[in-house]
Amino acid sequence: MSLPRWREPIGKNVSAGPVDACIIGSGAGAAPVALSLARAGYRVVVLEKGPALDERDFQYDEVRSCRRDLFVPAPALQPHVEVPAGGRPQVTTDGWTANCVGGGTVHFSGFTYRLHPEDLKLRSLLGPVAGSTLSDWPIPWEHLLPYYEMAEAELGISGDAKKNPFETFRKPLPLPPLKESGVAPLIDQACARLGLHAYPTARAILSEAYQGRRPCERSYFCSSYGCHTGAKSSVLAALLPKAVETGNCQILPGCMAHHIETDETGRATAVRYFDWKRQEQRIQAAVVVVACSAVETARLLLLSRGKAHPAGIGNAHQQVGRNLMFSGLGLGEADFPIDDSRIQGIDWREPFINRSFQDLYILDRKTRQPKKGGTVNFLLLHGNPIYRAEQLAMFGPRLVWGKALKDTIRRGRNQVRTVEFECYSETLPVAASAVTLDDEVKDQWGLPVARFVLSQHPLDGESNGVLVDKGLEVLREMGGQDPRATRRNQKNFVIQGGTCRFGRDPVE
Repeated sequence: MSLPRWREPIGKNVSAGPVDACIIGSGAGAAPVALSLARAGYRVVVLEKGPALDERDFQYDEVRSCRRDLFVPAPALQPHVEVPAGGRPQVTTDGWTANCVGGGTVHFSGFTYRLHPEDLKLRSLLGPVAGSTLSDWPIPWEHLLPYYEMAEAELGISGDAKKNPFETFRKPLPLPPLKESGVAPLIDQACARLGLHAYPTARAILSEAYQGRRPCERSYFCSSYGCHTGAKSSVLAALLPKAVETGNCQILPGCMAHHIETDETGRATAVRYFDWKRQEQRIQAAVVVVACSAVETARLLLLSRGKAHPAGIGNAHQQVGRNLMFSGLGLGEADFPIDDSRIQGIDWREPFINRSFQDLYILDRKTRQPKKGGTVNFLLLHGNPIYRAEQLAMFGPRLVWGKALKDTIRRGRNQVRTVEFECYSETLPVAASAVTLDDEVKDQWGLPVARFVLSQHPLDGESNGVLVDKGLEVLREMGGQDPRATRRNQKNFVIQGGTCRFGRDPVE
């Protein structure tokens, strides 16, 4: 009897015996490794505990795609335990990116901001920051540059690199910018008057046909959804098929890795996992690559205790799981009445504004105490109606409901057009912000789940506030009515880092 579609192995069977590489996870970190190794002739097996979804599964249904467990697992089966600073532990879905072949790239917005040279040497740039474990990377930015260019070419990134004066590109992006909303020139003009440099945001979305894939059909339902045309340059669409086509890579969905075996020297030799029937399997590998997100990678390493690694793999100095970071998040918006002459003639069916600025990437750059800021990105409101109703109901000092909520929704639909911005702000690493194994809560396989503590550095909120205020200033300069911050100093749990830092000092 054939397996249900989402459980079927993808690619030629290469796992009859020991393989050259076993990669755990199939998202943004895993897929490039799988493709590179497979092209080099190595036999690669990718273990993904989620299903193998495809374009048939990607429907513009908010309940199915965003409010159930299509991408993020149900907390009753695979919870995380979150401990807010000074708060009580709570079961949550926070900390998950996605559970499916392709990982979080399947439903992401496609914003492909590069790191800047400063990001790799923040300790040197900012100096010692009290209360933070800030450290420089052990490699220079120049080493990453050719790999950025390689990834951008493989994925098919659209945009105009030359228009961002704060980033250095040697080559143009592979594709021109996506078609833009008529709001984009208004942002350009407002930013210019304020001395800011708006530029077309680089997107992992095809603006024209590329490598056999179709161009974007431009839908309001992009972020939080899988792409039904394959134009979104997820690794599911752009990288994993290439890896499988080599004949050297096989993807096994529905397989939950739970223990990495090591030999007496501490070197990884095999991976134990539960298949979709909940039966334990084992695969031998010369190399094991762990790419399960910052939270889940730390969890797997901590679960993999053995004689050579009694505290978990790589955890001899109790550093695995520490310095967990989620991107800072701020949101703001303003309204433009439909009879406003500034927006006359704009086709509001065009969903992408595609404008960002990074003038505040480093705050107080010329002073003795510079701070890390971030990026401000402009966009139109998401098309999800339930999400928007919740925003309107909960914004303000009192809950809005009943007729008042209906009137607010009608106004937003019939009388005004709303422009939004979001901020991606730096969060400083803090040792106390960490992933551990929960002593009590187990997942559907009976394994201890990831428990993470959120301990925020005070400067995080300050940086986020500066970005939000600048975004509001741009909306005012555009002539927007009632510019308002809808979120300040919050977390984007999908954008995560830390927990497995690499460097020259084993205790740093």
